[in-house]
Amino acid sequence: MIQHFVSIIAPILMNTHKLLPYIPVFRLVASQGSFQAAANALNIPRSSVSKKISQLESLVGQRLFQRTTRKLVITESGQQLLCISEGLPTLLDGIETFVSAQQSEPSGKVKISCSTLIGHQYLLPHVQELKTRYPKIVLELSFTDSYVDLMEELVDIAIRVGNLPDSPMLARKIGDKSLVCVANPDYLRAHGTPLTPEDLEAHQCLVFKSKSSNHSYWHFQNPEGNTLAVQVRETLICDDARALMEMVKSGLGITMVDPQLIRKELETGELIQILEPFSVTCTQPVQLVCLGRATRSKAAKVIWEELANLLPPHFR
Repeated sequence: MIQHFVSIIAPILMNTHKLLPYIPVFRLVASQGSFQAAANALNIPRSSVSKKISQLESLVGQRLFQRTTRKLVITESGQQLLCISEGLPTLLDGIETFVSAQQSEPSGKVKISCSTLIGHQYLLPHVQELKTRYPKIVLELSFTDSYVDLMEELVDIAIRVGNLPDSPMLARKIGDKSLVCVANPDYLRAHGTPLTPEDLEAHQCLVFKSKSSNHSYWHFQNPEGNTLAVQVRETLICDDARALMEMVKSGLGITMVDPQLIRKELETGELIQILEPFSVTCTQPVQLVCLGRATRSKAAKVIWEELANLLPPHFR
């Protein structure tokens, strides 16, 4: 009995993809009890049904029905195939659903633009996770501290710091970016440590500038709650935030920076925070920006939502 079962199951396993087109006809013949009844149900000629059963028997290598002039009797091999194929309709439905889901999986290119520091510090740690979740999406990352025109550069999503001008662009706030004043210990030993914001006028200040931001005025709040705006002496201006950080660490002067970006340097003492009694008040919103809902692809919408969930913890 076991040997007979193996004799029918082995060809089925080896030829499953070839058998699939014939199984529905076979099951219908078995349930109807005749080739003619099955042909009537399928609205095809009886000869077509007979041919399909013969082809199936050839693939399986077993006779599935005993044919006489008066009746059709299913064989033991036919009964076993009928039993084996019992869950096939459900399986085929499942395969169809799976294939449909795969075809609808987000795919295509999504271009993301942000500053170099935000890109390296906050975005890159999540790229592997995004690629694992969405293997069919190609991420194009553009890290620059220069202003980027989303339409001209074909950017799908931008991460922008600061208040946005009135525009039709869609924006979602994901947090706030605060700043602190820092300097290298060697610079402070050589030039002294400023004790008030006004003292900065006598110091070498390294200023970050871009089309969308200008930090030549540094804003503070004193312990009494009064706001101070100090125009610093710009001894060096740079539009590359990473380069600016390197120059501060080398001892060229004082700058303002997001403390999250220099956590390691503050812990090791490579950089020192100054003017701590005076909180910096120029906290800026961090936002996801795109041209608008109507222009976004399915892939861009998915990555937009992922970034909206992944990035906020960095800006709390």
